Amino acid sequence: MTVIPEDELEFRFFRAGGPGGQNVNKVSTSVQLRFDVINSPSLSGPVKERLLKLAGSRATQAGEVLITAVRFRTQERNRADAVERLQALVDEASIRPVFRVPTRPTRASKERRLESKAKRSTIKSGRGKPRLSD
Repeated sequence: MTVIPEDELEFRFFRAGGPGGQNVNKVSTSVQLRFDVINSPSLSGPVKERLLKLAGSRATQAGEVLITAVRFRTQERNRADAVERLQALVDEASIRPVFRVPTRPTRASKERRLESKAKRSTIKSGRGKPRLSD
């Protein structure tokens, strides 16, 4: 698990819609977290690539990941939510994918498959109308 230092994260706060009554119009509770993946010293090259790919539309062309948190009514909880979501992305990107080694079917398995196809074919052909033999 890779831990990202707090000084690499940039937070921007703005007013959010949704629940909160008059408080919504006065307090900046929404959080936009910005993390510069390309220039981050705490991530290795392959992890950076996987993180940008996983981020999808949340990644900018400059190589930054933007996460917007508006789920909660308080700035602190939205900030914690944004950090948790970024950490989950980084944790997922830290896992090296397992590559499948392609195998070929054995000769015996090919023969079994062909035998079962032939057997099924005779069963199905027997379901047709009886033919008159001359």
